[in-house]
Amino acid sequence: MLKPGKTYEEIRKAFRWEVPENYNIGVDVCDRQPADTRALIYEDESGKVTTYTFGQLRRLSNQFANVLQGLGVQRGERIGILLAQSPEAAIAHLGVYKMGGVAVPLFTLFGPDAIEYRLANSDARLVVTDSKSVEKVHAIRDRLPNLAAVLVTDGKTEDTANFWTLLEKASGDFHPVPTRADDPALIIYTSGTTGPPKGAVHAHRVLLGHLPGVEFPHNLFPKAGDLFWTPADWAWIGGLLDVLLPSWHHGVPVLAHRASKFDPERAFALMVRHDVRNAFLPPTALKLMRQVKEPQTRHAFRLRSVGSGGETMGEALLAWGKEVFGLTINEFYGQTEVNLVLGNCTDVMAVRAGSMGRPVPGHDVAIVDEEGSPVALGVVGQVAIRRPDPVMFLEYWRNPEATKKKFIGDWCLTGDLASQDDDGYFWYKSRDDDLITSSGYRIGPGEVEECILKHPAVALVGVVGVPDPVRTEIIKAFVVPKSEHTPSDALAKEIQTFGKTRLAAHEYPREIAFVAELPMTATGKIMRRKLREQG
Repeated sequence: MLKPGKTYEEIRKAFRWEVPENYNIGVDVCDRQPADTRALIYEDESGKVTTYTFGQLRRLSNQFANVLQGLGVQRGERIGILLAQSPEAAIAHLGVYKMGGVAVPLFTLFGPDAIEYRLANSDARLVVTDSKSVEKVHAIRDRLPNLAAVLVTDGKTEDTANFWTLLEKASGDFHPVPTRADDPALIIYTSGTTGPPKGAVHAHRVLLGHLPGVEFPHNLFPKAGDLFWTPADWAWIGGLLDVLLPSWHHGVPVLAHRASKFDPERAFALMVRHDVRNAFLPPTALKLMRQVKEPQTRHAFRLRSVGSGGETMGEALLAWGKEVFGLTINEFYGQTEVNLVLGNCTDVMAVRAGSMGRPVPGHDVAIVDEEGSPVALGVVGQVAIRRPDPVMFLEYWRNPEATKKKFIGDWCLTGDLASQDDDGYFWYKSRDDDLITSSGYRIGPGEVEECILKHPAVALVGVVGVPDPVRTEIIKAFVVPKSEHTPSDALAKEIQTFGKTRLAAHEYPREIAFVAELPMTATGKIMRRKLREQG
């Protein structure tokens, strides 16, 4: 969707949205693509590789759309997709969109309570899952009166049906339901860093809204030979709408592989084995990959672009990426409700370490105060995006009050605090509820975490404020040490001194706690609320 240009300003000035009145994601990313073009390369955990063309996906998703209608699913009803990266997950999404249903992606590592909440809240009519997750559904099914059917991709039980058996019996011909660009297509639940998850309802147009934000940080994607992969699960907006669907819109093949646990060494080998050219690697994945010793001497990378988002990237990760991948990792920013609105693109602009980037062409992004008025350059306020915007959610599912609170006038509030410099770059500070107030200073945890992460003994770190009778709050760092380092009072003191010599006097962590792991959302964000509860 981006027009070619040599500078950021040139590309932004030339940009125009192209959103038709009638639009269907499934038709766009599958049915209009050349039938014999490679679409999906799937490597399962055993190493077996299966390849699908767009023509095969068209037939299979048509069959699934017919299955849904045969089971009585009506247009607008919700279908849960409780699957990891897999052909079945892709087929389910395409079929749901084509028949006018609303997909509800669900993360396979959710426990029964989390699955129950989302299926109940969305009034899901049907769920597609596998033998690994079906027992979770069985455990809660009697509390889900609207759930009429459960399909299992690799088996069946008395209360379920086999996904593939039903597909084989269904016709491969299907006339997609005519949907408007503004019709609901999916509900993605927020990752729940604060409060209960809310279902962000997105229209079919959300994919078109994502395109500039994918093309920009992947250095004017697509280009000849591109092939995309991410370890981020397709149950989240980062995997589904930052990688899978935008790639298919452009006819670019996608690698599907989701290990039960992220293995950084295996990730390097996987990208080489399948000649991955484009990758979305969340900061947490990058931090784990950074612990692998000199991967560039053992793996022949051919990556053309790497994008990252979800947590602030610091100078150390950028430098490591340059050394290992031979390119600059482009950081981008967005959230479930309005995604990929800020970013970096090394092809047309300088990347400033730690910056969220500049507004992606097509999006009006500003820093606003509590009244919704844009603030002066350099002043900290809340990141906000002006509506209308095709990437913006329609509403929170059955939660008009939360939807109303998300906006001030035409500004959609992100809840993230940042500032903007004279050249239009945005600089993240913190979530508005993660700010630390110490000795009269307002401190964002990101800057402190970036510093502590540079210590050679630190693998991961999360920083919060804890109550202090004198300073209101003091900074406490929860540190996951690297495997070769043993927690001790001496190491804690060393890390404190490291921070004290690199940060302002009020910013270094006055307390250090060593932990085996940090509480994370399923999308890899540190749940600082949980750390604060630990005290």
